[in-house]
Amino acid sequence: MTDTAKDFITINPSGAITGEFSVPPDKSVSHRAAMLAALAEGTSVIDNYLMSGDCISTLECLKGLGADIQTDGNRVTIKGRGRESLREPSDVLDAGNSGTTIRLLSGILASLPFTTFITGDGSLRKRPVKRVMTPLTLMGAQFLARQDVFPPMAVKGTRLKGIEYTLPVASAQIKSAILLAALGADGETAIHEPAESRDHTERMFRALGQDIRKEGNTIRIKGGTPIPSFSTRIPGDVSSASFLITAAIMVPGSHITINNVGINPTRMGFVDTLIKMGADITIHSKGENTLGEPEGDIEVKHSSLNAVETGGSDIPLLIDEIPLLAVIAAGAEGKTTVRDAAELRIKESDRIAAIAENMAAMGIKMEEHKEGFSIEGPQKFQGGTINPHSDHRIAMAFAIAALTASTPTKITDPNCTKISFPGFWEMVGGK
Repeated sequence: MTDTAKDFITINPSGAITGEFSVPPDKSVSHRAAMLAALAEGTSVIDNYLMSGDCISTLECLKGLGADIQTDGNRVTIKGRGRESLREPSDVLDAGNSGTTIRLLSGILASLPFTTFITGDGSLRKRPVKRVMTPLTLMGAQFLARQDVFPPMAVKGTRLKGIEYTLPVASAQIKSAILLAALGADGETAIHEPAESRDHTERMFRALGQDIRKEGNTIRIKGGTPIPSFSTRIPGDVSSASFLITAAIMVPGSHITINNVGINPTRMGFVDTLIKMGADITIHSKGENTLGEPEGDIEVKHSSLNAVETGGSDIPLLIDEIPLLAVIAAGAEGKTTVRDAAELRIKESDRIAAIAENMAAMGIKMEEHKEGFSIEGPQKFQGGTINPHSDHRIAMAFAIAALTASTPTKITDPNCTKISFPGFWEMVGGK
């Protein structure tokens, strides 16, 4: 067992990676399934729920609202009695490090007839919630937040009214908060997206009989339809699979298959970009689960890649994987440029700055821009010391880079990966 209690972990260069793998359950789908089960009528069973820090924060917040939740390993059983059964918490809800929890839960809290206080850890309290508060306020809810922007915040819910709203940026979290609020609103709510973003919430709503439809980049929903109980199994997280995919592409002689992964088209932006760059990737589809999520197996072989330029509407579909794209770009032929990714500045860390800092630590030259970066390849990673700034995706992306480095690499704060990928260090041979 890898000891992540110490303040660093060492990754050695790797030989060829071969065989079949599985990855942790999908984080985005786990969050949403739990929230909808708490709003449902009857007992729902969620198998293969992600028992990571972020998704446990969602369960704890729902328990604080009175939801009846039992866990047995990765199986979560939630006995729902409808939205009206949720009650005012006796204490402040703690979303931990989970931006998904605080933003999506705000949509539910906005339609409940009481006041809720919600906060998070030091990192989350630096991440703005204004973009969620604005549309929910237009629907009738009231908010108080630190400096009117940051958690902790108070939500005073009420019977909401439907609105027509244009998102300032393509964001699945803002969109989902509005959709969850719309379930308890009078009339129709229309959401206009500037570009497509993850559609897990819409798929679940359709699977559970909600009155939701999509017209181009506009989503329309009418509230008031009860949510039935359901049973489902969460597919593997393609964002987690992306670390293995990157490793197999970069390490010579590698050939792997990752089984039972979610292959939702709105989550495949990174894979699509890799294929565009020349990656040898094959998707074997297995159909959809009961909440409308497509899944399949992903086969990957070591590949030589060419540079790519990406930005605009592509960014929301690969936002979480951009640190990995930077790692891939260092070994690709030509100049890779990422544009329009300012959202990375307000993630668990300033990811653009963190990428630049740690690229330099491993001997890679990179141009940092206000909303992205450029990397000229191919370059060779050297061993170094990585500071992930408590950001799980930065830590894991540079662990993958370390597999191809000339000498061992030390990564500090290894515990930060537990919020999304338990067992990651064992998988990459960390010591």
